[in-house]
Amino acid sequence: MEKSKQDNGNLIVQSVIPKKRQNLLKWNGWGYQDSGFIVKDGTMHFTGTRYPIGELELPHFTEWVKQVFDVDLGKRNISQPIPSQYQEPKISDEAKTLLQNLNIEYSLEGIDRLIRAHGHTLHDIFILRQSSFERIPDIVLWPRSHSDVEKIVKLADQLDLVIIPFGGGTSVSGAVTCPPNESRTIISLDTSQMNRILWVDRDNLVACCEAGIIGQDLERELRKQGFTTGHEPDSYEFSSLGGWVATRASGMKKNIYGNIEDLLVHVKMVTAKGTLQKNCQVPRLSCGPDFNAIVLGSEGTLGVVTEVILKIRPVPTCKKYGSVVFPNFDSGVKFMREVARQRCQPASIRLMDNEQFIFGQSLRPKTGYLGALSTSLKKFYLTKLKGFDLNQICVATLLFEGDKNDVHVNEKKIYAIASQFGGMPAGEINGERGYMLTFVIAYIRDLGLEYNVVSESFETSVPWDRAASLCRNVKYRIGQECKALNLKYYRIMCRITQTYDSGCCVYFYFAFNYRDLADPVAVYETIEALARDEIVASGGSISHHHGVGKIRKKWYPQTVSDVGVQLFNATKTDLDPKNIFACGNIVKSKL
Repeated sequence: MEKSKQDNGNLIVQSVIPKKRQNLLKWNGWGYQDSGFIVKDGTMHFTGTRYPIGELELPHFTEWVKQVFDVDLGKRNISQPIPSQYQEPKISDEAKTLLQNLNIEYSLEGIDRLIRAHGHTLHDIFILRQSSFERIPDIVLWPRSHSDVEKIVKLADQLDLVIIPFGGGTSVSGAVTCPPNESRTIISLDTSQMNRILWVDRDNLVACCEAGIIGQDLERELRKQGFTTGHEPDSYEFSSLGGWVATRASGMKKNIYGNIEDLLVHVKMVTAKGTLQKNCQVPRLSCGPDFNAIVLGSEGTLGVVTEVILKIRPVPTCKKYGSVVFPNFDSGVKFMREVARQRCQPASIRLMDNEQFIFGQSLRPKTGYLGALSTSLKKFYLTKLKGFDLNQICVATLLFEGDKNDVHVNEKKIYAIASQFGGMPAGEINGERGYMLTFVIAYIRDLGLEYNVVSESFETSVPWDRAASLCRNVKYRIGQECKALNLKYYRIMCRITQTYDSGCCVYFYFAFNYRDLADPVAVYETIEALARDEIVASGGSISHHHGVGKIRKKWYPQTVSDVGVQLFNATKTDLDPKNIFACGNIVKSKL
């Protein structure tokens, strides 16, 4: 990879992700082409060297998959090849000429348009592997600056063209898919070439960046200067700064650094009426409603985020992992709640239920005699000496960041609280593996589809007093639906990933063997919708950080009230009277 370079004080970032994304990333699945789960000689392996489990044999995971999902590893579903024919672009000669006259890079090639026609829902990936989208963008544009975006939006408004902003392409809400009935020309406005770090203010600890910069690029370049944003969503290898703002993203280390709304100081968004921005860069402003809140979570419906000023922090001098094992999930939840009550959370603290703990343990590599002996001794200690049931235990993984003394004090306090709820330290290795596996788990869905297993995750936020019951209720509801549909081989697991004074974020992971099902994606979507109903009935939200998009807008009105919907629609009508930002997210457009 070429090095980033300076230009008039701006840092031009050489991104890990190329403009032609398909040259590095999978066109029909998650992540890098050289990384993923494969079956070799009847045993699972993970390819490549980008992740800690790369190039390792995974016999325990192999057995777990076969046992839980009744998978025949000798029968593999092969994805269809990359298409050779695509929908003809719906674009007039006039529009094409005027867009070309903007002197902004563009493409009418089918593969470039297809790559930007989707995010990463199960529905998206299944279509890529087996069929085709009803509608894809007609043209891709790559602006390089805020002024380029202004030109594109102005022309789109003039010609009545549709714009769908595209950042890292990691959406799991259907946010970037094209409305199938849209008859106007659809522009995919790819922000990836707007990825400069415009300036870094060391005195005020803020940095101004263009919205297309990818998470791992931003972090790498800031760390070279001794800083970090600390914002690390599960998708940070591939997701963009603008996408974080547009979806109200949350990161794994939000306990120290905050969610994106806590990090955001200033933002520019180009709308059909002009640029929405504030004229001062201050830590807080009492000046009527905060317009940052209109931009945050707008999901491409109101405009294009172009520049963002973020808080930054010096890179911490000490980083340490840890883990705690609890006799059961309820004990772990009580521990998490007490840590939040005392406001002593480390950078990251996450609680896995028993099903996810067992799954995570299955991803450990093959070990020799000493490794097997060590595992046996640990089991003996837990079950015989401590009286833990291996079918009930759960584990909290920990990441501490700060100066050495603060980390030491925080560790002592966390482990002291854990002991009050029957928890015992389980070591740094388990903590580090649990944290790093977050980036690997996303690759498992592609493996599943090759062997008749569909899988997906969904999340919510919930008050503390309803957290444990929500987890039980959702698991029970999904189990009942699977039995009703005669789905014999399935698994539902959960973990608490973020904690707050008044509640937490819960992630669910659901998978089943779809052998003999005509439309497994429809079955999955039906079950997830029922699970979402159960989440709402149990006191949870429709989303903690994935956003609404198209797949959760059914629940939006009951979440924000009829008046809330009217307020959103009034904002949309005023900022975008011709509905050029017609992605169809959040609410059904009436324009």
